[in-house]
Amino acid sequence: MKLIRFGTIGKEKPGVLLSNGKRVDVSDFTHDYDELFFASDGISKLRSWLGKNTEKCPVIENSVRLGPPIRRPSKIVCVGLNYAKHASESGMAIPKEPVLFFKATSAIVGPNDDVIIPKESQKTDWEVELAIVMGKKTNYVDEKTAMKHVAGYVLHNDYSERTFQLEREGQWVKGKSCDTFAPLGPYLVTKDEVKDPHSLDLWLKVNGETMQHSNTSDFVFGIPKLVSYISQFMTLLPGDIISTGTPFGVGLGLNPPRYLRPGDVVELGIDGLGSSKQHIKAFGEK
Repeated sequence: MKLIRFGTIGKEKPGVLLSNGKRVDVSDFTHDYDELFFASDGISKLRSWLGKNTEKCPVIENSVRLGPPIRRPSKIVCVGLNYAKHASESGMAIPKEPVLFFKATSAIVGPNDDVIIPKESQKTDWEVELAIVMGKKTNYVDEKTAMKHVAGYVLHNDYSERTFQLEREGQWVKGKSCDTFAPLGPYLVTKDEVKDPHSLDLWLKVNGETMQHSNTSDFVFGIPKLVSYISQFMTLLPGDIISTGTPFGVGLGLNPPRYLRPGDVVELGIDGLGSSKQHIKAFGEK
């Protein structure tokens, strides 16, 4: 299934994108795609419910805004330098164990919402990423059973302000958590519909020019390893997001570096997970 949320910002309702391309409202089944939904085996129950009630569901017009496909989770755990070629372009060694940092969930927006360059920013950068959505409460899980805890996958643009991230004191979180810096979607694709998450093409364009084009086969650490590793340090709750890192081609890695400016348009996508588009605006711009 492909889970969507639709409507105005802060008032999104749950829906499903059907195989025939029709979008339907499923708020008669669940109030939202949140921790309770995933924890209560909501995906399986929704699939069964749709088998009997699809024709009764209101159709969502294509003009209606899509929001992030899950309600704000408890945390976004990001993985740094998880593509071998990206580590190389960053001038950093391939890590011996996953590099972890957090991204504030207040950064989450819909897939096609505007991205706002923060105040005093000169180095806002792009990062197409495959994100994992957790389906179960997970702690101290081993790699062999880790995939049983995954609900599905979603497209994520992990925007970063490189001055805040790398040139100022402290941890990376400052450069990752600005408002609008986590567009998610267009939809959450359930695990059963993704044959091999370690063999997905992903790409990103800026103003029509391809900047990133790679495949998740370049992962340094695969998904079972990431889920197991992270669960040794914290409990992952249903609906939590693990963003698995970005491939080569970010603005920071270019010679000379290139960063986003107001008026730029960023488009990105992953095989089977759809695509998204963000218009870049200055802080305070209407």
